Amino acid sequence: MKQMRYCTKCILPQTHESIQFDEQGVCNVCRGIETKHEKIDWDERRKILDEIVKRYCGKGQYDCIVPFSGGKDSTFQLWYVVKELGLKPLVVRFNHWGYRPLVQENNTRTFKKLGVDVLEFTANWKVVKKLMLKSLEETGDFCWHCHTGVFAHTMQIAVKFNIPLVIWGEASSEYRAYHNPKELEELDQKKFDEIVDLGINADKMYELLNGEIDKRDLMPFVFPSDEEMKRLGAKAIYLGNYVEWHTKNQVDIIKRELEWQGQEVEGIPPQYDYEKIECRWQGIRDYCKYIKRGHGRTNHLACIDIRNGEMDREIGMKLAEKYDGKRPASLDQFLAVVGITEKEFEDILLKNEVFDWGFDHDKIKDGKPLPDMDKWDVIV
Repeated sequence: MKQMRYCTKCILPQTHESIQFDEQGVCNVCRGIETKHEKIDWDERRKILDEIVKRYCGKGQYDCIVPFSGGKDSTFQLWYVVKELGLKPLVVRFNHWGYRPLVQENNTRTFKKLGVDVLEFTANWKVVKKLMLKSLEETGDFCWHCHTGVFAHTMQIAVKFNIPLVIWGEASSEYRAYHNPKELEELDQKKFDEIVDLGINADKMYELLNGEIDKRDLMPFVFPSDEEMKRLGAKAIYLGNYVEWHTKNQVDIIKRELEWQGQEVEGIPPQYDYEKIECRWQGIRDYCKYIKRGHGRTNHLACIDIRNGEMDREIGMKLAEKYDGKRPASLDQFLAVVGITEKEFEDILLKNEVFDWGFDHDKIKDGKPLPDMDKWDVIV
């Protein structure tokens, strides 16, 4: 493995997407979070949010749409929309075929306690399997169907049900530097193309699959046209631009108010029992990132704590070294689903390896199985 450069404030390495270092060796993500903490008037931001809410509240059957996976962020945003903003949302769920058993229990409690209408869509499993493999081959990320499905399908529902206001969760500037925290981001076609669909829209994916699926099967992954969005008067905002985002505080709220439960996730220290608990493939996705870029989910979590002044940098580095880069036990099931060998899996990812990283298969150790793996659907 090559010697990598790390941010002098957090532990983000030079292989992170969108990263740049300043003269002090501090990364642009850290500088963005400094702006968030020091230069944004969050009381004023809340007033802006209240004005947006006034424009849309009570104008239709639903005041807004809340996209919902059942993870920590979407659960908090739904709680906030109902309890703090007093809105009547339509909850929209895109089932990506990776949900773990606890998610349904959490969701049932959340929906009952908050009293909300829920609309769920599940894409064709045979199509999803093909999309996972093709996305992996083309980009080194098998989650194209999830990324595009969650965002595109949700906006399609907004158009079909004539619900202009869509409230997403954290702003992208929370973890990446594509946008500055001063910006009031909104989701549109341009942003969807920049950071959601991995550079492959539904038409391109259809071409790549070369007739393996019906073009109609890709309709859930098509973002509404500019004309549709304009006709709707769509306003798709990020709650994290109006409420100072602090994951641990928000987890405390949903655990207390909604009895939301966390669980173990592959490759993550036990104190982060709230992180990405909803997806069985999360450990594999983080492992893919490690193969390509040399850092994983624990590095990401430690960086957040360091930026918030809740962890010492040296402790964060030791945590990342201990937990990142383990071969997930769930990989065997994933390989069976997409129909490739582990050698083929690694070869695909190494084609997408960042040039200043050097993955070494021989140094990889096995991770332990998750306690609920015996309850996972194994039908491929």
